[in-house]
Amino acid sequence: MSARRHKVDPSEQAFLAGYDASEFPHPSLAVDVVLLTVSEEALQVSLVQRVEHPCRECWALPGGFVDMKESLDAAAARVLAAKAGLEDVFVEQLYTFGAPERDPRTRVVSVAYYALVHPGRLAVAGSAEFLLGRLQVPWSGDTGGPVQVAGEDGEALRLAFDHAEVIGMAVKRIRGKLDYAPIGFQLLPPTFTLRDLQAIHEVILGRPLNKDSFRRRMLASGELRATGKRERTVGHRPAELYRYSVGGHPDPDRSVTRNG
Repeated sequence: MSARRHKVDPSEQAFLAGYDASEFPHPSLAVDVVLLTVSEEALQVSLVQRVEHPCRECWALPGGFVDMKESLDAAAARVLAAKAGLEDVFVEQLYTFGAPERDPRTRVVSVAYYALVHPGRLAVAGSAEFLLGRLQVPWSGDTGGPVQVAGEDGEALRLAFDHAEVIGMAVKRIRGKLDYAPIGFQLLPPTFTLRDLQAIHEVILGRPLNKDSFRRRMLASGELRATGKRERTVGHRPAELYRYSVGGHPDPDRSVTRNG
C-alpha cells in the first residue's frame, strides 16, 4: 500500500509526532554515475577532478548526496544534468557500495548507476575539471574487480574513494548484459553499419569477435532494420546502414531511462 493511501490511526499519529530520528545514527546517502562511451576504439568514462578535500585533485565519478525529498533515480538524473549536461539518456541502477570506510568524512552509502551515451553527446572538451579517461581493464570476461583509467598522456589517473571498483562493476555489468540486452546500441548513432556494431561489442568485451558469426547472429536477432542507405564519404566500399528496430532506436534524441 502506498504512503498516500495509508490511513494513519490516532495512536500512530501520536507515535510519529514524538519520533526523533536523531536518536539513531544513520549514514549519508549518495549517488555516483558511471558515464560510459566508446571513443577512439576504447571504452571511456567521464570523470570530474575534485577541487576540495577529501581526495583533492583526484578524479571522481559525477555524483552527489541525495536530497531528503528526492528519489534515487531523480538524484542520478540531477547529477547527470548538472555535472555532465545530459538529459534523457540510458541510465540503469548498478550496485550499492557501502563499505564503512569508503569515505573518510562520514559513513556514506552510494547507490551507483551507469549511463551509456554516444560520444557525440558529450560536451566535455575544453573543461579543465572534466575529462574522458580510457579504461584499462586488467581482467577478462566477467571476472570483475577494480580497473585503471588513463588520462590523455596514457598515465593512470588517481581515482577518488572506491571509484576504481565502481567503474569495474559497471564494466562487468555491461559485459554480462551485452548478449541479452540491446545496450550496445546506446553507444551508436541512430544509423550504423554492422562493422560499427561489432566494434562496439569488441571494445566492451575486450576481445575480437568472428565477423561472419557475429553478423549472422545480429541479422537473425530481429533487432536490426536495414535503412536502404549506405555510408558516404568513406575510402572503401560503402557499407549498408542499419537502425535498431525493437521499440524504436535508443538514439541520442529518443533514448530511454531504465532502472535495474
